[in-house]
This record gives sequence, structure tokens and C-alpha cells, in this order.
Amino acid sequence: MKQKFLGEKGLIGLIAFLSAFVPLSTDLYLPALPGMAKFFGVSTDQANLTLILFFVFFAAGTLFWGPQSDRYGRRPILLIALSIYSVAGFLCAGSADIYQLILFRILQALGGSGAFAVATAIIKDVYDSRNRETILALVQSMVLISPMAAPVLGALLLTITSWRGVFLILGGIGLVALAGSFALQETAERCQPDTAGQALRSLAKVAKNPGFASLLLIFSLLSLSGMAFIASSSYIYINGFGLSEQIYSYYFAFNALGMMAGPVIYLRLARRISRRSIIPFGFVAISASGILIALLASASPQIFALVLLPATIMSSCIRTPGANLMLEQQDEDTGSASALMSCFGILMGSVGMTIISLPWGNTISILGMMNILVGLTCLILWQLLSNKPFIKQIPENMAMVTH
Repeated sequence: MKQKFLGEKGLIGLIAFLSAFVPLSTDLYLPALPGMAKFFGVSTDQANLTLILFFVFFAAGTLFWGPQSDRYGRRPILLIALSIYSVAGFLCAGSADIYQLILFRILQALGGSGAFAVATAIIKDVYDSRNRETILALVQSMVLISPMAAPVLGALLLTITSWRGVFLILGGIGLVALAGSFALQETAERCQPDTAGQALRSLAKVAKNPGFASLLLIFSLLSLSGMAFIASSSYIYINGFGLSEQIYSYYFAFNALGMMAGPVIYLRLARRISRRSIIPFGFVAISASGILIALLASASPQIFALVLLPATIMSSCIRTPGANLMLEQQDEDTGSASALMSCFGILMGSVGMTIISLPWGNTISILGMMNILVGLTCLILWQLLSNKPFIKQIPENMAMVTH
């Protein structure tokens, strides 16, 4: 339906803003992580719990909010979830110790997960498959501005305030999104309040769809190596290469620029090359990048950033067709499908973050190995599963429609 108050551009902007809650909630305070560990007098592993547990509970929250948005509508779920997120951000800023901060980060994750899960469902509500891939690419490109800008902004904030100021900003971001959600007109066609048991059955029904489940497994794996880099980046650049928080933020922004370029590159490639060729090529590129990381990246921060870039670009590039293919498998229970997509991607990311946080001798080499294994595993699974009759295909020319 047309949005009376937001308009089409306003709706796309709101969807992008909601979709950016993960990078905004993590990347903005990445430069502060080493300093936070020193402030509270805790180990790096304990400080990283504010990041890892955020993702774990964010993933769990999507499984709750997604089905509820199918039953009660997207707008009321957004209003409740964003209110929780905003309050939690301000509570994080007032934390007296690391345990309080971890607790309030969990609360913030539970609120933010509602915004994230509903954003993808709104795209399926409003756009048909012919236009959805273009909108997904556009939203993803807009979303990826935040991981490019957030660490830079976070580092700048640290020059005038402490980590507490960063969380105050996050609370304010939640309030801005809440204001936009008040202007949203409901997009779900069918809202039927049901019991918690029926919501669980909805999730189970979507998970049992073999086409959806197969693609979910393949494309969720991409988050494993991607989130491992995010969790380790500040330690690699600041502690490993000895850079300042500000210089680190520039390197992180360079990587985020590659993320932002991925969807744009995909739309251009899709005009000339089939989706079925682009996706496996992306998996190969991720593995090749991993080899270069393992062999060369320890030499300097410049080399590390350059050899990581192909994996970053191609991972971002193939997420767009992957998301559209997953959404196409499910004709109803869109909120549940969106929730499972969010949950599994974030859970895989949490696994990657946990692995990279272990006391390895050489974090950079482990990051390279993770990219190698992720690329090869995804490639093998794609070759085995993508041609199966239970996967609903999208005509290639749909990816080439632009507006």
C-alpha cells in the first residue's frame, strides 16, 4: 500500500534505517572496546561479551518478533521494540560495571531485533519479486553506509566524550527510528492475533520448507567470517598493528566501502551475467581472498585491508540475490521467514565472533582460514542444492529491472 506520510522514498529510507540496527549498534562502539576493557579492569574476552551476547540475543529476539509481526502487524511491533531499544541504550550509558553493561546490551539487542526482523518483512509486503531484488540491493547499499561511517563517528566521539557518550547516541538513534515508525502505515495485509504456540508452529512450518531451509543454510554461513572480522578488527588494527582509534576507523571504513559497493556491483553484473554464475563466483572469490589473508596480511595494515577487500565485496554482492531467493520460497508467514533469515545469519556471526575471540597465536591467519572454509563450504552446498526441484527459481531478467 502507498504510504501517506512517508511516501515511497521515505519508506525505503525507514527500511534501510531499521535494517542498519546491527551495524549501528556494534560498529559505533568498536573503537571503544579496548578502552572499555581497561576502564572496567576486565579481560578482552569479557569486554567482547558485550558484542557476542548482543548478537546471540538479537538472533533470539528476531524469532519472537517476526511471527508476532505476522499476527499483530509490523507497526505495533516496531513501536514496542524501538521503545525497548532506546531505553536500553540510555541504561548502557549509565552502567556501573561490565555486568550491568552486558545486561543492558542484552535488553538493547532484544529491542533492536524487532526493528531488524520487521524491516525485511516490509520489503516482502510491499514489493513483488520483479522489483524486490532492486529494492534489496538499494536498501543494502544504504545500510552499509553505517559500518563505513559508524567507526569513524565512534572514534571522533571518543575524542570529546567517553564510551558512555556513544551509548547515549545509540539511545537517540532509537528515538529517531521510533518517530519514523509512528509515521508508518501498516503494510501487512493479514493480522490475526494467535497464541505463542501458533507462532512457534509458523516458524516450524517455514523452517520445514526445503527450498527455504537449503538457501538459509548456504547464505547464513557468509556471516561466520564477516562477523569474525568485525569482532577482531579493533584488536588487529589497534593492538596488533599499533594504530590509533582514529586511524583504525579509517581502515574499517575502507572495508565498509567494499560492503557498500557489493550490491551495486551485483545489479550491474546481473544485467549481463546470470545470477547462477555470479553466486558461485562470489564463493570462489571469498576463498581466494582467505588464502591471501593467511599468507600476506600480517605484513602491514595496508596489505591486510587490501587482501580482505575481495571477500568483503563478494560477500556483500551475493547477499542481495540470496535474500531475494529465500523470500521467494515463502508465499506467506513472511515475518517468520524474515525472522529465521535474521536469526540464522546472526547466530552464524556469533559463532564466528566466538571462534576469533579464542586465544589463537595469529588472529589474522585464523581469519584467513575462516574465509577459505566458508567460501568452499558455500560453493559445495550451492552446487549440490541450488538445482533441486524444491527450490523455486526466479527468472534471471527480474534481477535486471531497475528504476
